[in-house]
Amino acid sequence: MLNSECTSTLDLIDQSLGKTLSGIIRGIEKEGLRVTEQSHIAQSRHPESLGSTLTHPTITTDYSEALLEFITPTHVNIDESVNYLSQLHSFVLRNDSNDVIWPASMPCQLDGDESIPIAWYGTSNIGMLKHVYRQGLGVRYGRIMQSIAGIHYNFSLPDNFWPLYQDKLLQEKGGEKTSVQEFRSAHYFSLIRNFRRYSWILHYLFGASPVLDKSFLNGRPHTLEKINDSTYGLPYATSLRMSDLGYQNTAQEALHVSYSSLDDYVTTLAEAMQHSYAPYDEIGVKVNGEYRQLNTNVLQIENEYYSDIRPKRVTRSGEKPIAALRDRGVEYVEVRILDINPFLAEGISAEQIRFLDAFLLYCLFSQCPAQSDTRCMEIRGNQTKVILNGRDPSLKLERNGELVPFSDAANELLDAIMATAQLLDNAHQSDSYAQSVNAQKAKVADSALTPSGQMMEMINGGDEFIDIAKRQADKFKTHFTSLEADSAFYAQHKRFAKESLEKQAELEAADTLNFDEFLSSYNAS
Repeated sequence: MLNSECTSTLDLIDQSLGKTLSGIIRGIEKEGLRVTEQSHIAQSRHPESLGSTLTHPTITTDYSEALLEFITPTHVNIDESVNYLSQLHSFVLRNDSNDVIWPASMPCQLDGDESIPIAWYGTSNIGMLKHVYRQGLGVRYGRIMQSIAGIHYNFSLPDNFWPLYQDKLLQEKGGEKTSVQEFRSAHYFSLIRNFRRYSWILHYLFGASPVLDKSFLNGRPHTLEKINDSTYGLPYATSLRMSDLGYQNTAQEALHVSYSSLDDYVTTLAEAMQHSYAPYDEIGVKVNGEYRQLNTNVLQIENEYYSDIRPKRVTRSGEKPIAALRDRGVEYVEVRILDINPFLAEGISAEQIRFLDAFLLYCLFSQCPAQSDTRCMEIRGNQTKVILNGRDPSLKLERNGELVPFSDAANELLDAIMATAQLLDNAHQSDSYAQSVNAQKAKVADSALTPSGQMMEMINGGDEFIDIAKRQADKFKTHFTSLEADSAFYAQHKRFAKESLEKQAELEAADTLNFDEFLSSYNAS
């Protein structure tokens, strides 16, 4: 569903600029709960054989001690990214024979907040900061919300792309020349604004959480339908993970973080980190000698802001992410709305990654004005419609105040994305990117091909969500533990585990401030 106010810069991409697109850099962060054979969250500590979650470069935890997070290094080759993710699963399951890795975004059976152990990172000040931050998330929003898992996709254009693209735009459209980094940051923010316009297509194509187990509701009010004995959902939903039942945050509803520019983003996000919020004041920071949260601000730290996509830069030791962005600009973007596909061993495929690349390039090359408040409401409304009713054949989306059939809007957008897919195919001397777009067109023609459609077909056949996910978890465990071991990878990760434990011990021994002093300094900086 394209905006008539937008123009494209695709016609400026000549052969020399197009060749640089073969150097797109990507990284994957994939979460997954450690779950017992009885489909409950593992209560055991993170296995020591996997190393320290504080300092390990590729295996850590997110909110919970049981919520694993796999982090691939950056790769130019897509197959290498997926293979690395596969090897991480294999390594973990070979070192943790008692558990399975839950293959879905919505969690296994829960027994209230207390059944979800908060991640522990040791006694160093930085480790305690990470732990107390998670304590704060628990008291603010409940631990159950934090048991949801997802996939984050990190995307950046190669360094040699940006000066060539800048020169092309200046030659054709004129304007004032800025530094390459300022240009890069400005155009990454343009990409982000367009991503928010069009991300509804990703919810439809890759949403994989139309249902959940009743234990997730934990007595909360909801509008879901009871489908089977323990499975609740909505008949046409795509991603309940991204609905109000998932990552909800009442305190952030009135928060306005601007994506109009890097300066505005940093300023508005910083304000939220400095603005106290009365309900959090009531919780308190340190009560009876124990920390409940880092501070009483709307956001304890930047990461608490639940955005669909983030501008990012690799931070230096001790540097806050917002300071890195302010001082050195945007380096890459992080897509945060992807569900784990429970029908794929790794949760994501090379075909999906190719489509994401084409989609993100379309967002970059489509030059659109900043959204007005009215347009922002329209954008969020379309997202919500697709999240809750995306596979409804009668669904219509809003465009400039008019209703458009979903299939028309989706096909129009996919046709536009095909042009960037062809650019990528030219750069790689392949046809795999065009194939990835055609695969998505097939899903628009037949919603049963979507992950949410596949899940609902099984649910409507009488299966419970928990049973489906457990079967897939067992199947994938057998797959990963049967893979031929990569001896070099295995040796490397044994070394990572040992070195990370040593590094954690060094950090704990090196602290000169007590945590009260450290936190006071951190909050003031």
